[in-house]
Amino acid sequence: MNIAEIAEDIKDEFDMFDEWMDKYEHIISMGKELPIIEDKYRTEDYLVKGCQSQVWLSSEVVDGKIVFKADSDAVITKGIIALLVRVLSNHPASEIANADLAFIDEIGLKEHLSPNRSNGLVSMLKQMKMYAVAHLAQNN
Repeated sequence: MNIAEIAEDIKDEFDMFDEWMDKYEHIISMGKELPIIEDKYRTEDYLVKGCQSQVWLSSEVVDGKIVFKADSDAVITKGIIALLVRVLSNHPASEIANADLAFIDEIGLKEHLSPNRSNGLVSMLKQMKMYAVAHLAQNN
């Protein structure tokens, strides 16, 4: 599945919930399913700048696709980064760099986050896209 198809699946998942508390629970459950990140990535070098909570994010290229690993010390933030990893991981750098992530607004995520968490979301997305651009630059 490409990024747009995964985003569409996520929109369908969020459409199943009427209340935002249920959507938050879904986000938290995604965070609980996120694989534990290795300790070597829990350093200052991998912290996403601009997040109120601590968010560690790493990337590597596996078979021509970027694989993201992430973690956070806050449950909702961990769910948000898990959502982003689900959408963007295991895709070519060019697809990630050019991805239209309008689904985030379409599911209402940004508008239901505190301003600090919303800024953190933007920082996480920016960092993931920057990793993709950096991988593209290395290969050109």
